[in-house]
Amino acid sequence: MSAVTITDTTFRDAHQSLIATRMRTSDMLPIAEAMDRVGFFSLEVWGGATFDVCIRYLNEDPWERLKSLKVAIKDTPLQMLLRGQNLVGYRHYPDDIVVKFVKKSAENGIDVFRIFDAVNDIRNMEVSIKTAKKAGAHVQGTISYTISPVHTIDSFVRFARELSELDCDSICIKDMAGLISPRDTHDLVKALKSEVGLPIDLHSHSTSGMAPMSYMAACAAGVDILDTAFSPFAGGTSQPPTETVVAALHRTPYDTGLDLTFLTEIKEHFVKLKEKYIGILDPISEKIDTNVLIYQIPGGMISNLVSQLEEQNAMSRYNDVLAEMPRVRKDLGYPPLVTPTSQIVGTQAVLNVLTGERYKIIPKEVREYVRGMYGKPPAPISEELLEKVLGEDDVITCRPADLLEPELDQIAREAQELGIVRKEEDILTYALYPQIAKTFLAGDAVEEEIKPAISASARAVSSPAVMAAACNVFKVVVDGETFHVEVEPTEEMAIAAKAPAPADSVEGGIKSNMHGMILGLKVKKGDPVEKGDVVAVIEAMKMENDIHAPHSGMVRDIFVSKGDTVSTGDVIMAVN
Repeated sequence: MSAVTITDTTFRDAHQSLIATRMRTSDMLPIAEAMDRVGFFSLEVWGGATFDVCIRYLNEDPWERLKSLKVAIKDTPLQMLLRGQNLVGYRHYPDDIVVKFVKKSAENGIDVFRIFDAVNDIRNMEVSIKTAKKAGAHVQGTISYTISPVHTIDSFVRFARELSELDCDSICIKDMAGLISPRDTHDLVKALKSEVGLPIDLHSHSTSGMAPMSYMAACAAGVDILDTAFSPFAGGTSQPPTETVVAALHRTPYDTGLDLTFLTEIKEHFVKLKEKYIGILDPISEKIDTNVLIYQIPGGMISNLVSQLEEQNAMSRYNDVLAEMPRVRKDLGYPPLVTPTSQIVGTQAVLNVLTGERYKIIPKEVREYVRGMYGKPPAPISEELLEKVLGEDDVITCRPADLLEPELDQIAREAQELGIVRKEEDILTYALYPQIAKTFLAGDAVEEEIKPAISASARAVSSPAVMAAACNVFKVVVDGETFHVEVEPTEEMAIAAKAPAPADSVEGGIKSNMHGMILGLKVKKGDPVEKGDVVAVIEAMKMENDIHAPHSGMVRDIFVSKGDTVSTGDVIMAVN
């Protein structure tokens, strides 16, 4: 038995789980020095979705966030969550980009790299682990914890041994859905301490309500580090509260030694901050939801799911999607639901429900997963899905990144030619998110407005589905708050503006099957099209989705351009 240390997640996972990662750097810096004086093992401040959200919604440079926090936080190690070969993106990147990203992250201030792979494939973690070790960082090899017929204590211990052989400094049990029970916690921590011998960190979410009990069981089994968040951003789909855990362990053999009075003073900053973000705090994310024990959906995924369904104007199908997720997960070989596999399973479940036919639409990322490009699934993929995706092709058996050619030099040239490189890190930003980074690095991005809490009627008027297809803007005042409401165009307005046309208004119209951004058009006016041809690619729910022609004909008109936002049912082109 020994004292337990704490990793605080308020600056990363906590707000990712509760407010869709929208906490701004300017809200972190005023309290950063006080956080540094607490005596935490580490502060998780970067990685996960923070990189994406900074450039997509906040018009913030994630590298500048890291550097600013490093200036303010001098004594406490800064930690990031790294998705192995996926880095902070949603696909595997070539080794040269992985090496460069990890090196630059260390140079800019990351001291602790928590490195995981969504399917616990050690091959997807080797390069990032070795690079972080060479940079002198603490590497926390991570087990993506889940429950399934193929995930056992023995299988997790075997994986931890592989991480130990790569010279990891500690092991993290990453229980992203809050599924780990007190009994399983005790058995797993005990086994890891006995069989592997490295310091053990337990990271869980309060989604099911079991996390505080599991934390106590972990202490009894010899855990070294617990992940918590300050109480205003704790609970629900976030971590257990820092103050509560510190108080619970006081005067026990596991006493953290942290000052509860000082923690309470810091808490006041986050109490005020929560009020600022209350308009985007979804009540679903704040609640304990024991359904997670059935559906096994992690905290961050619930808020993402709600956002996706609102975007598609389909919140009424929420329970249907929840029920579909375990079926998709089984079909895909029981992957742990953590980024990017949570997006892969979640998006496919949404599409299965919204289209009314399972696997009628299969996003590019799902196809790549089935091919083996994300690593070896924990269990075999269903034969029906393999046949539908692969046909006569074979599943790859090598390390997926071995099939990727080096990209860094080419990416650097592209970025330089676009005139968007002011520092070396900009090249990496462009490599990870080329479409979004182009706008952000060119200085054309717009910061998302922090929306106040509004009534249901006003929320319906200003929902993303309505706003996406708009071309006229009106100012509406509801309960003293001002909202900018956009009105759906008529067919004439859409054609004049080259905007998406309203549904069912164009002869031979091909509709977008979801809300998203046009990534590319595969045809031009005058081209012949056969039924089933891919005519456009749309980014929706962080996945690339092909739009197929439902009939043959010639392209008579195109109503959208690359980069345009379209809504479900918008006609993007006329083919007849």
